[in-house]
Amino acid sequence: MTTIVAVSSGRPPAAIAVIRISGGEAFAAARALTGSLPPPREARVRALRAADGALLDRALMLVFPGPRSATGEDLVELHCHGGRAVIDAVEAALLATPEVRRAEAGEFTRRALINGRIDLAEAQGLADLLAAETERQRVAAIATAEGRVSRAVRDWMERLSRLAAQVEAMLDFADEDDVTDTGVEALREACALLAADMGAVLDVPPIERLRDGVRVVLAGPPNSGKSTLINLLSDRDVAIVAPIAGTTRDRIEAPVTRNGIPFVLTDTAGLTETDNVIERMGVERTVESIARADILLWLDDQPPPREAIWVLPRADEDDRAALSASGRIVVSREDAESIARLWEAIGERASLLIPRESDLSLDRRQRDACRIAVAALQHGSDDALIIGEQLRSASMALAGILGIDATEAMLDSLFGQFCIGK
Repeated sequence: MTTIVAVSSGRPPAAIAVIRISGGEAFAAARALTGSLPPPREARVRALRAADGALLDRALMLVFPGPRSATGEDLVELHCHGGRAVIDAVEAALLATPEVRRAEAGEFTRRALINGRIDLAEAQGLADLLAAETERQRVAAIATAEGRVSRAVRDWMERLSRLAAQVEAMLDFADEDDVTDTGVEALREACALLAADMGAVLDVPPIERLRDGVRVVLAGPPNSGKSTLINLLSDRDVAIVAPIAGTTRDRIEAPVTRNGIPFVLTDTAGLTETDNVIERMGVERTVESIARADILLWLDDQPPPREAIWVLPRADEDDRAALSASGRIVVSREDAESIARLWEAIGERASLLIPRESDLSLDRRQRDACRIAVAALQHGSDDALIIGEQLRSASMALAGILGIDATEAMLDSLFGQFCIGK
């Protein structure tokens, strides 16, 4: 495997730039710049020089012999000054060494996976951590990156292994008197218990809720105040507001973070009967948005078509002040407290849709694998041989969460999300 190099810190210019070198020629490439290497894991200042002896920079150097390194390979870090010219000069000198090339996106982390330093679940957690924009996202991502999901999956797989060993013993000694139907029944009960434990994790809201945000859709007839309300909820002008019905003809989305929870607010075209082709397309998209909404804000005087937060908008207007507010949250652009009350209602519902910090939450790929494992364990049988096959199927599904059978396409998709230096 070739040796790779990349800047793993932020974009230059910066006070410090960390250049990482990983692979079999990492020490040789670093030695060509400095003449000597410091003791492993001890930071030392070294002069970095080009092949002709010209001084490139003075940098802090650390070396990490493999396999006890972040990538599982020999790894060198150069903490240089963060100017573009310095980085370019140091990289050019390193790339002059045979078998050294620039790293691809996520290649350092991918090598850590290949070399057994992390598993696929931890790598996904690291990707989420790099993309985290809210405190809840950070907490959830760091828990996964630190092995929370991996530990749970390995525990499930260990329980499967013990059950599989019991099946093997039953099959090897099928003619013995102590192999009875009671043993098969105990196996079935153990499988059901394990399936229930995994099913409890599947009942936890998916981690995507924290990544993608809770979808809050504003819907109602034309000119019902949807655009005004989305501007008030997002605290900025994201939608055009006009007294003319049909001003909004397409979905308008506004990402908002509230109390650490990410939301995606969606303004929609008014629901109405129309012969206008464009307006009809807008209405169709509104219907789609309503169906996909995690939380629906309904701004019509008629009851909502599905479970929703029923809003009485524009309550400050004379012709609406007399309307019944029963079961509705009254809002007015002149009353900031009314918007706060609406946010409180939205937050209460959202809290049920996102995982808590104490929850073990899985992403879509992990949940699919877990469902396969649960289905295999719930497929009851009186035949020990069939139970053994069910255990094998469940174990294979869980192994996919850890990347034991990960395909190249899966790895390319994951590590393509990373920056070059990670």
